[in-house]
Amino acid sequence: MTAWRWYIYQRQTVNKSERMADYAFRISRAARVKEAQAKIVAALDEDGRRVFSPQDLIQLLDDHREDWWILSGITKKDFIHYLEQELEMRKLVLTGPTHQQKFIRYLWRDPSPIEVASSLRSTAYLCHSSAVFVHGLTEQLPKVLYVNYEQSVKPRSSGALTQDSMDRAFRGKQRESTFTFEYDNYKFILLSGKNTKRLDVQTKRLPQGGKVQVTSVERTLIDIAVRPTYAGGVHQVLEAYRKAAGVLSVGKIVATLKQLDYVYPYHQAIGFYLERAAVSIKQTDRLRELGIEFKFYLTHGMREMEYNERWQLFHPKGM
Repeated sequence: MTAWRWYIYQRQTVNKSERMADYAFRISRAARVKEAQAKIVAALDEDGRRVFSPQDLIQLLDDHREDWWILSGITKKDFIHYLEQELEMRKLVLTGPTHQQKFIRYLWRDPSPIEVASSLRSTAYLCHSSAVFVHGLTEQLPKVLYVNYEQSVKPRSSGALTQDSMDRAFRGKQRESTFTFEYDNYKFILLSGKNTKRLDVQTKRLPQGGKVQVTSVERTLIDIAVRPTYAGGVHQVLEAYRKAAGVLSVGKIVATLKQLDYVYPYHQAIGFYLERAAVSIKQTDRLRELGIEFKFYLTHGMREMEYNERWQLFHPKGM
């Protein structure tokens, strides 16, 4: 190939690359490029979420294709590529050591780990230690964050509760989920919780920006009494109750407990926590009115225990 032919070949290749780049990045009509980009940025900021699944971004494109003057030839893949290249949206692949599943997420602006955890499933919500933090019942963001993805509806156990069966159940350690994902120095654990039809789940905006789905204060206090290991243990649970004492509604706790319809008498543990958190006797008596038939346990696998007569409850020594 002569020098002149080689020059022509190189120019054709460069021009082709330039055209491809222009096609990839210019997703709207030339006269509307800056205006379209401003609209896309505004829509992402107004959405409230700062972590998106690929399906979330595709839905945004479908909803706004005409508003943003998107060219007809632009595919969903092109649009996501544009967001990465032109708007610096970051792609994240969440994986874990105990399974082969991978979740792809796209980060807008600078979301916190709690927002990334919240994005694991579209219908999931923050719970336990995650909810404790969101509601300001602890100042330190836990390194282990829990997200609840409810199971399908299952029939309630028909077996009669007995003292012997309860003694055996609480003698050993509580089972813990191992369905984990890792992000920076954090661990996200996806729980397969009881179907509650998302009882007392609310949308909450975070002080640092972004919004998440999370259990209410009262539902959170119930959840961590039921699974104290998911909140760091019984002492951390008690601290959360103390911080919530001025804002919680005992009436709402009672109403939510009735709807959750647990087999075990968790109201005895909740009443104990409330009493230790200096909630009035008049209020805690509302838990006693649910009935006290069995001797219950504050948590699983206790070695050194004390017994509280008022709540007929075994609890770790010194609490």
